[in-house]
Amino acid sequence: MTSARYRKTYPISWDQLHRDAKALAWRLLDHDFYKGIVAITRGGLVPAAIIARELDVRLVDTVCVSSYAWKDQKGDIEVLKAIDHDGSGWLIIDDLVDTGRTAEVVRKMLPKAHFATIYAKPAGRPLVDTFVTEVSQDTWILFPWDSESQFVQPIIGQTQEHP
Repeated sequence: MTSARYRKTYPISWDQLHRDAKALAWRLLDHDFYKGIVAITRGGLVPAAIIARELDVRLVDTVCVSSYAWKDQKGDIEVLKAIDHDGSGWLIIDDLVDTGRTAEVVRKMLPKAHFATIYAKPAGRPLVDTFVTEVSQDTWILFPWDSESQFVQPIIGQTQEHP
């Protein structure tokens, strides 16, 4: 966890992320045809690839936004790459809407796009049109690309001294 404002951690495996992205694709099936997908980098890249496959969308673009200072998460939002249309007929994909700061910037950039995320926290939830899972604001979602598998000592080994 990176900040005192997070009291819980919610680890997501690659398998769970894939299942949740596919569930998001199912929710998006009933919507109008999409000209393409705009992935918000970096977190939206993997979900966008899965959703593009499931919805048979071949045109995938990116909005590149830097919004987190790793230590305090209060860094300024910087648009590194924008999109030059209003988003009409497009689908915006991100992994998570947290405080809504990034979502607000992208919404202003692409006001006519359909905005979908896999995970949504209460502060950012009103900014997205479709999501799969809501998590509490004080939960840090640990995505599989931000973690690695490692050996964990068995319980018995944690409680006893071994020669």
